[in-house]
Amino acid sequence: MYKMCYFVPESHLESTKTALFESGAGRIGDYDCCAWQCKGQGQFRPLDGSRPFLGQVGEVERVEEFRVELVCADELIRAAVQALKASHPYEEPAYEVFRMEEL
Repeated sequence: MYKMCYFVPESHLESTKTALFESGAGRIGDYDCCAWQCKGQGQFRPLDGSRPFLGQVGEVERVEEFRVELVCADELIRAAVQALKASHPYEEPAYEVFRMEEL
């Protein structure tokens, strides 16, 4: 299993989760659409050559975002990452993937 974590503005919170659930992520035993989320504040500065969804090139942007965490089976993780990238509004979405160990 893998655990995936990503950061997304509220405008795309549900659509990214839906895309991930449709890829097979977020399933735990006999349950699907499993995720955990919390609101926080992210920041970034678009550099020259970027095409930011939010903010201006060269200026630090602070934005309300959600941190979303969910699990994904080994054989589905690449499809889940592709689904996230395709559904996320940011040019460079921030995400993490961790391999989980069964104890």
